[in-house]
Amino acid sequence: MSSQLTERAVQTATTTCPYCGVGCGVEASLLGAHLQSVKGDARHPANLGRLCVKGSALAETLTTSHRMLQPQIGAQAVLWEQALEAVATGLQQTIAQYGPDSVAFYLSGQLLTEDYYVANKLMKGFIGSANVDTNSRLCMASAVVGHKRAFGADAVPACYEDIELADLVVIVGSNLAWAHPILFQRLSAAKEAKGTRVVVIDPRHTDTAELADLHLAIAPGSDVWLYNGLCRHLLERGCIDAAFVAQSVDGFTELQGHLHHPQYELASVAVRTGLAMDVLQQFFAWVEHHPRTLTLFSQGVNQSSQGTDKVNAIINSHLLTGRIGKPGAAPFSVTGQPNAMGGREVGGLANQLAAHMDFASDDVDRVGRFWQAAQMARQPGLKAVELFEAVEQGQIKAIWIMATNPVVSLPQADRVKAALAKCPLVIVSDAVQDNDTLRLAHIRLPATSWAEKDGTVTNSERCISRQRGLIPGPGAARNDWWIITEVARRMGFAEAFDYQHPVDIFREHAALSGFENDGQRAFDISLLENISRTEYDQLQPVQWPLSQRHPRGMQRLFGNGQFYTVNGRARLLCVEGGEQRKGVPDHYPLLLNTGRIRDQWHTMTRTGYVPRLLQHRAEPFVAVHPQDLKRLKLQEGDLAEVASRDGSVIVRIREDGGQQPGQVFIPMHWNGVFSAQARVDTLVAARLDPFSGQPEFKLTQVRLQRFDQQWQGVLLATEEVEMAGLPYWTRMPLSNGWMWRVASREPLTALADALCERYGQASMALNGAAGAEWRLAWFRDGRLTTLLFVSNQQLPQIDTSFLAEQLNQQPDASVRRTLLLGRVLEQGPHQGPLVCSCFQVDAGAIQTALNAGCNSVEALGSKLKCGTNCGSCIPELKRMVRAAQAQAEEAA
Repeated sequence: MSSQLTERAVQTATTTCPYCGVGCGVEASLLGAHLQSVKGDARHPANLGRLCVKGSALAETLTTSHRMLQPQIGAQAVLWEQALEAVATGLQQTIAQYGPDSVAFYLSGQLLTEDYYVANKLMKGFIGSANVDTNSRLCMASAVVGHKRAFGADAVPACYEDIELADLVVIVGSNLAWAHPILFQRLSAAKEAKGTRVVVIDPRHTDTAELADLHLAIAPGSDVWLYNGLCRHLLERGCIDAAFVAQSVDGFTELQGHLHHPQYELASVAVRTGLAMDVLQQFFAWVEHHPRTLTLFSQGVNQSSQGTDKVNAIINSHLLTGRIGKPGAAPFSVTGQPNAMGGREVGGLANQLAAHMDFASDDVDRVGRFWQAAQMARQPGLKAVELFEAVEQGQIKAIWIMATNPVVSLPQADRVKAALAKCPLVIVSDAVQDNDTLRLAHIRLPATSWAEKDGTVTNSERCISRQRGLIPGPGAARNDWWIITEVARRMGFAEAFDYQHPVDIFREHAALSGFENDGQRAFDISLLENISRTEYDQLQPVQWPLSQRHPRGMQRLFGNGQFYTVNGRARLLCVEGGEQRKGVPDHYPLLLNTGRIRDQWHTMTRTGYVPRLLQHRAEPFVAVHPQDLKRLKLQEGDLAEVASRDGSVIVRIREDGGQQPGQVFIPMHWNGVFSAQARVDTLVAARLDPFSGQPEFKLTQVRLQRFDQQWQGVLLATEEVEMAGLPYWTRMPLSNGWMWRVASREPLTALADALCERYGQASMALNGAAGAEWRLAWFRDGRLTTLLFVSNQQLPQIDTSFLAEQLNQQPDASVRRTLLLGRVLEQGPHQGPLVCSCFQVDAGAIQTALNAGCNSVEALGSKLKCGTNCGSCIPELKRMVRAAQAQAEEAA
């Protein structure tokens, strides 16, 4: 009896969130082998108990309906032994025939550090090629190079506590409120508590800009001009730390001369940035007078053909003023992926070796001796975009892709798709059964996902945390490190890959970090090289370096004025503003920006299957300024085709006054599983930063025109429905099925005929005049299975929430009568889009509360709970409160 009670007792365990680089701690509740719920870990230094809406929904991502459960060769499910032999034999035969550089690995910031380590060891140490890169190339590569140029090492000097300690926080190129919500909430709390000033530098007025005391709606691509202008101002005002510069910084005289050029005078910078001179003067003065200035920068800086120079322009302003390594004062690169930092630690990028070493001959020799690797790669490999170009050109004959979806995420995505389609051997390890890249794989390997994986991750502030395997993987799913190790053994490298547990890999990783280091390399966790299994299992979050010199880790780096360059001094870099991209008036007049939305993650392989995470933004969209809509004779809700020189997408128009005229925004997440033609990176050209190889995702020249459909509609069904041939469809999960929004240029009856062929004649039908509208319902054994609403005009608002609740139910006669009307008459009109995903509060409920006298975000939270959990919806709530107040004043 006691044993049964123990098995059924709810237990808790701590782990780490698998989404952005904030690295939030998660406390999971487990009942046996089942994860029941999650909440924020109040003891984790990153989030102090908070979770964003994506993190809060983690338990809902663990359904197995979309998981890959068995290895597959072609369309055939096989045992692991067959799959591993096929991978090993395929790689060996390719190498024997074409050489080691004919093979490539493409990795992901979704991998754990231990996974990353063995993949890099196999490729660079034993296959003998450095053709192993990672999707972090698309995320943080420019920050890496900027750090190395300035500091001599890829080392982030700041910590999250600096958000609370700073007096001025400057956010550059980041919609922090949506991309890193927990950091945004920490900043919001600091502003509330101590009046922290906030500056947001972003072409768009985003939810982050709602918090700003000053929003610099900068011209896209003009960041270097802005920061060169700032540095010139600091020099002219004497706002430099002369002692720090003299003792610890090189390049001062050269930078001083560089910035003396007239192009960096205030008036010229105003022209280049598109900002008024008084706005620039305000920003410059605030930076001048706030010694505790923290600069948070992210993808708007990195994802640029000038990304590295932008990073160094920002760092220059901190080195000149000595605002680095001090409480509340530092440049702070905010990482996009959960383990992009861990991947950099083990040499995940093609131009790196493990433990923050590179391809200098001494480093190659050192790593080779440590690994006892006879086939050590001796020169950098191909970076991500170049790597897939080599696949296209036939230079790479075999590629192994792990935990990422490059057919969606790389620029010129259609070109990547075509390249993989003709590659002789494509191996994909992933947790899901279907995505755009898996559809091109010859061998598919089922990997574990979050809550099943076991190892470590490193977040933006250099904090190593445990991601613990809490539940077994479904079916035959295995950890990535195990898969790689088993392949390595079959390739003849068993002795070097004799790992039995992730702790074995971690110990080796830690030992290499301290091997012949003697304080010369920033990354050093050698204090953990003899960690026991129990100590590893119980490892608490800790910031590196972690060595004999720094036994408790370090919150901040460089506060002592010592850097990791040859002479120990930081470097100021002379960077040029460069030419700014503009639209091409007659052909591609608009500039496209891409990025994240609040409730989705990367290519939706996890979040896309959680119903409540698609209710805030249910469809892929293009955000357009009202002036552009008027000029193009378009309106909100229209479908639009957005095209560039490289491809096109079809998405729904959202009117957005936060855009600048001439600029549009499309989210990065939608893929071929969730939409017909919304892979935005099909539009993006392969323009690369010359130093980092990071692509330009923020400045694509496009045109926008109406998609002239004959009809559009909504389909709800308990089962999957094949949408092949429809030019527009997008789907979202329901608790008991799926909902599609569809449109086509083909005759109105096409989809209805296909459904009738599949299900038989509709059980209920309501047809409009002259065949202009169809409303059909199908039942099976009295249960509603399918609903279709199509029209050759704009569909009336229908209560999809009510209709979704009826799927797979046996509605009574009164409810049946309302089904084809599309809403419950006594409940009134459609309630509007979801605003608060945590508590499922829609815009209609919020408006009702505002009309009833709730006149603040706090009052709304008290009445409806919205905004009281993760806080991601607070900026939107503030806008609704302001709009209601303005409407009341106008009425008065």
